[in-house]
Amino acid sequence: MNILIVGASGLVGGNIYHHLKAVSEFNIYGTYNSFEVPNLIRFNSSINYKSYPKIILETAWDVIIHTGALTNVDFCEENIADSEYYTVESTINLVKLSKVHHSKLIYISTDYIFDGKDGPYREDAQVNPLSIYGKHKLISENIVSQLNDYLILRITNVYGDELRNKNFLSRITQDLLLGNEKSVSGATDQFASPINALDIAKAIFNLIIDDKKGVYHLASTDYLSRVQFLQIIKKYFNLLKIESYKTSDLKQKAERPLRGGLNAEKFLTEYSDFHFTNIDDYILKLLKAHDAKL
Repeated sequence: MNILIVGASGLVGGNIYHHLKAVSEFNIYGTYNSFEVPNLIRFNSSINYKSYPKIILETAWDVIIHTGALTNVDFCEENIADSEYYTVESTINLVKLSKVHHSKLIYISTDYIFDGKDGPYREDAQVNPLSIYGKHKLISENIVSQLNDYLILRITNVYGDELRNKNFLSRITQDLLLGNEKSVSGATDQFASPINALDIAKAIFNLIIDDKKGVYHLASTDYLSRVQFLQIIKKYFNLLKIESYKTSDLKQKAERPLRGGLNAEKFLTEYSDFHFTNIDDYILKLLKAHDAKL
């Protein structure tokens, strides 16, 4: 089986890439755009489809996993053309590639397609994106859903091991492990369902093996506000100082879904033995690894 992971230099794509390589005998190929990573193919999926590299165009892909997008929500709000280019255009092109090779296309989406009034959301909940980012992700979902063979996986607040260490939880815990005092603020009125990127990779492996189709929500056991997220970290690190705020105080460019998050009941019903880890699990793993180095 030939699998292409678009955006394998990022948090989600990187975890999928390394996990599938570790647990399967599939032929796994990954791409990067701006952040170069050894063994990955340089590739901008938003360019004209006919200009794709030969290896991308001509390999008979069984599965294409599209993890790439422009995820800076406030930037997208003020740069609509850029958001459309990196999120919608890339999806249009990868749908074309999927049709050529009759590939399954797995698209990574978000809870930002909902308005945040009634989360955590099930797969069949009414969509109503508030931001340009959310609107472009929903447009992309609709494009993908025209294929005969597709998976749309919605996730939110992803954390985990990452080459660039960009995600909030990994970055802040690494600083705290070094003994650096941190003062961090969080919203009391933004709720979501954080998930470890490695769990996403494990779930995708199961879905590929079982040839699943349609829409799935992936979420862990944690459902909490941004401040509650920080309070979990503080249980392990007294050096963390927490300040709270209301989302409206920030006057951000893009409106956020306040009661967002996702309900993974559908996935867990089909995979009753699957175990989603949580924030505590991840921090304890980091502490154990840190102690082992001492």
